[in-house]
Amino acid sequence: MTINEIQDEIIAEFSELEDWMDRYQLLIDMGNEQEPLPEKDKNESNLIDGCQSRVWLVCNEQNGILTFSAESDALIVKGIVSLLIRVLSGHTAQEILDADLYFIKEIGLAEHLSPTRSNGLLAMLKQMRMYAMAYSVKQ
Repeated sequence: MTINEIQDEIIAEFSELEDWMDRYQLLIDMGNEQEPLPEKDKNESNLIDGCQSRVWLVCNEQNGILTFSAESDALIVKGIVSLLIRVLSGHTAQEILDADLYFIKEIGLAEHLSPTRSNGLLAMLKQMRMYAMAYSVKQ
């Protein structure tokens, strides 16, 4: 699936829920479905700066495809990072760098997050793009 196809799928899932309490619950459920990070990956070098909650993000590259894994100590933040992973993981560095992540606005996520969570979302996204940039330079 392309990044845009995945985004459209997420938009469809969230549009089925009108109440934001239900959407928060969906986010929490998505975060809980996320595979936990191994303890060895929960270290300072994988911790994302700019998040109020603790978020660890790991990126691996194999045959030009980047895969992300992450964990957070906050339920909603864990759901947010799982959404980003769902959209961006499994793509090339260039696809990630070129992606227009319109789903964030479309599902109303940006306007329903507290300022600190919005900053955290931007920090997670920035870190994922930095990994993509680093891998694209290596190629």
